[in-house]
Amino acid sequence: MRKVRYYIHVNTIFFHPNHANGFGNFFLLVDCRSVLKIIFMHSKIFKQDKRLFAMKSATRLQLSAMMFLNFFIWGIWFVTMNSYLASIGATGTEIGIAYGTQAWGAIIAPFIVGLIADRYLAAQKILGLLHIAGAVLMYFIYQQQSFAGFYALLLPYMILFMPTLALVNAITFKQLSDPEKQFSFFRVWGTIGWIVAGLLVGWFAWGGKELGNTFLYAGVTSAILGVFSFFLPNTPPPKQGTSVSIKEILGLDSLQLLLNKNYLVFFIASTLICIPLAFYYSNAEPFAKEILKVNNAAGYMSISQAAETLFMFLMPWFFARFNVKKMLLFGMIAWALRYLCFGFAGDSGSLLVILGIALHGMCYDFFFVTGQIYTDQVAGEKIRSAAQGMITLATYGLGMLVGFWVAGKIVDAYKVGELVQWKNVWLIPSGIAAVIALLFFLLFSDNKSTAKANH
Repeated sequence: MRKVRYYIHVNTIFFHPNHANGFGNFFLLVDCRSVLKIIFMHSKIFKQDKRLFAMKSATRLQLSAMMFLNFFIWGIWFVTMNSYLASIGATGTEIGIAYGTQAWGAIIAPFIVGLIADRYLAAQKILGLLHIAGAVLMYFIYQQQSFAGFYALLLPYMILFMPTLALVNAITFKQLSDPEKQFSFFRVWGTIGWIVAGLLVGWFAWGGKELGNTFLYAGVTSAILGVFSFFLPNTPPPKQGTSVSIKEILGLDSLQLLLNKNYLVFFIASTLICIPLAFYYSNAEPFAKEILKVNNAAGYMSISQAAETLFMFLMPWFFARFNVKKMLLFGMIAWALRYLCFGFAGDSGSLLVILGIALHGMCYDFFFVTGQIYTDQVAGEKIRSAAQGMITLATYGLGMLVGFWVAGKIVDAYKVGELVQWKNVWLIPSGIAAVIALLFFLLFSDNKSTAKANH
């Protein structure tokens, strides 16, 4: 097979001072035209080498747009929800409960995907229905001015949204002949969608209650993706027409993967590593604002998605040289290093803060993307959707639910007045990540020849 070289072009990072508002906003502009050129560059090579990319251009465009829109919908409101809820009078505990809806949605997701997507409806049709229903809920969320009303709508919305993460993976995997080399080309568009969402919020300079507009934009985009989903490549349920068992109705058939010792170790590690991850999602932005001495650190936080994009392009190169175990270990070690950077940043550690944010790209891609591919290899076609839903439960569900609770308790424990002793806070998730990485190294074994045989 001929070798293909991958290149990436990212525009210059620069500061754009907004003197009218007194803010120093940091913008990282990603040239999406250049990214598009990278992903579909050398189209002649793709056409000539059917083993590498036996797929129509229209299908590649559809899958890329699906990933972009799905993560745009999530990214446009999730990062700034903390600030919006604070503006309508929500307490810190209530804000934590609101973020916890993500975990509850992820816990329920495997049951929705495992029952419906694997048996009764094509995955793209379920995706469309979920996004259309989500668009309606987002419109009513946009109108809420109290936490009680907001939460009452956000919880069912997240129960509907979280299954879409597994569905877009299942739809994409169905079209791929070599997921290890091809999946990152499509998943990177989800990252770009998240970046564009953040830049859009920064461009409009929304703050306080104005951030409610993010829910309206999410609702409109969700309606668009809902309709678009019905035109995606068909991904029929692999078990259509077969008898139904109680075990399968409850989505328990994917639990058979846990009988595999290596997958059990991976599943437990996935759950536990999301405890330190929750520290990042809930505390990195206010920490960055304090250390970098800015009023809005949203622009700085986009560095993590830019780094994620870069590592996404490099994933095929790494997969050609390292097995699954090493890839997952790289991600977990990066987690420990990221929090060490935060912990020792001090009052003048701007570079360490930025480095820690950038390491999120390696943390996410090397663990989550590798984990999705590994799950696809182990599960096989019949329980693929349920298996992807189960790993969503382990990561975004159980681990994050515990993580948000632990992170809140730790921050409260090291809070003196209005000041947080950040060094003490960040060293705890760093230590947790290091211990998990060590145990994973000792308990998990990877037979690369077996992985190749599954392709």
